[in-house]
Amino acid sequence: MLDSLVNQTQLPKKVIVVNDNSSDKTESICHSFSEKHNWIKTLTISSSSLHIPGSKVINAFYKGYETLDDNYDIICKFDADIVLPKNYLENITKLFNSNPKIGIAGGLAYIEKKGKWVFETISSKNHVRGPFKAYRKECFENIGGLKPSIGWDTIDVLLAQYNNWIIATDKSLKVKHLKPTGKTYDKSSKYLQGEALYKMRMGLSLTLLSALKSAISKNSISHFINTIIGYFKSIGKIEPLVSKEQGVFIRKLRWKGVKKKIRL
Repeated sequence: MLDSLVNQTQLPKKVIVVNDNSSDKTESICHSFSEKHNWIKTLTISSSSLHIPGSKVINAFYKGYETLDDNYDIICKFDADIVLPKNYLENITKLFNSNPKIGIAGGLAYIEKKGKWVFETISSKNHVRGPFKAYRKECFENIGGLKPSIGWDTIDVLLAQYNNWIIATDKSLKVKHLKPTGKTYDKSSKYLQGEALYKMRMGLSLTLLSALKSAISKNSISHFINTIIGYFKSIGKIEPLVSKEQGVFIRKLRWKGVKKKIRL
């Protein structure tokens, strides 16, 4: 990740590397980059060693965010297991400059299969993935930042659209994702997908459709069952992350997408 950042055609103004509970050589690698590039800073923290989807990575993000001042136009969240094409930041900047209503932008994720890099098909090519998201400052503030929960990288997009922002992808930007999504998740997180759908106020019908789609993609009936169990376990016990009004908007937006796919 750091190699791909220092070799960008347009360099970032500042990078904060959050070293969260690493047990390898991450800290020494980060410091070696900081010594060569004064715009790279390292912050070491200690949290749980478990890979808890959503909350862990967003809590780490905010530890880095707290060290920044308010003087920025675009803020990015990058995971450690990605490799950006050299023109990534340059093209993302052009994308934001092309339309002041673009609030979130990014490229597309590709994973390696049998020696070839193929599109990671867990979301559409119009969705900006969590491992490499860029936000316009006004949009980031408008949506209330990022939610420390699984599903955060869907909630942010939905809330951005609720606030009339445009989501844009540059399909020419192929980002290598070295660890496919979900590969390092702990078994204790199996119900969290259903919990996330409840937090978004998706409703039972959309939850069933979403769980079925994911189960087919993963070829796993247990994923479908666990998602539904997670949804029902959340009812009355967990506070949704969006308001009732936002929930109505989200459901209308999702049903619109479902109807569009049916027509296709």
